[in-house]
Amino acid sequence: MEVKIGVQHAPRELTLESAQTPAEVEQAVTDALAKDTVLTLTDEKGRRVIVPVAKIAYIEIAESSNRPFGFTTR
Repeated sequence: MEVKIGVQHAPRELTLESAQTPAEVEQAVTDALAKDTVLTLTDEKGRRVIVPVAKIAYIEIAESSNRPFGFTTR
């Protein structure tokens, strides 16, 4: 699934593909906001993304979409 994190005063959002379920990501975000610490997520390749919750503008959780490429017909 895809997670997008908007960070205050940053020109671009952080985007990562996670193997976690949407419920797991939502719980991690909720816990981090409640404790006023940092949000730590791990992507599919094992890399960690750590963001201070005070700088989070928004978080978008979405299912990964298989985007068509090249010439396709629908």
